[in-house]
Amino acid sequence: MEWWLWLAGGLALAVAELITPSGFFIIFFGVGAIAVGLLAALGVVESIWLQGLLFSVLSVASLLVFRGRLATTFQPPPPIAMDSLVGVLAVVQESLSPGVVGRVEVRGASWSARNTSDVVLRAGQRARVAGIDGLLLTVVPE
Repeated sequence: MEWWLWLAGGLALAVAELITPSGFFIIFFGVGAIAVGLLAALGVVESIWLQGLLFSVLSVASLLVFRGRLATTFQPPPPIAMDSLVGVLAVVQESLSPGVVGRVEVRGASWSARNTSDVVLRAGQRARVAGIDGLLLTVVPE
């Protein structure tokens, strides 16, 4: 097989890794193809069966050695645990009568919240998150 076909295939696989959410699988086959293409261009590997064997070995070996490291390096941060907001202080953004839904600010973000107490919460007053129901916080005065 021509060396430039290996390089073109390797580059195509690398691009496919970039445009698909494959989770770092395709790139290693691209690296294997590029390596075989370079070795074929240098005249180190000439027979097609040896190129195929070398491609397979290099691709699987690099997958086994490097995928775990890449996956942990580029892993997105875990989502915020919603239960961790219980007990956190909130600042009321608009007056909330008992049982009424309005807006509060928690950790710099605006949330919908229901006043579950018996008193009116005024704008700017501090409240405490008492619970969570889906995306609706329940708040009580501090």
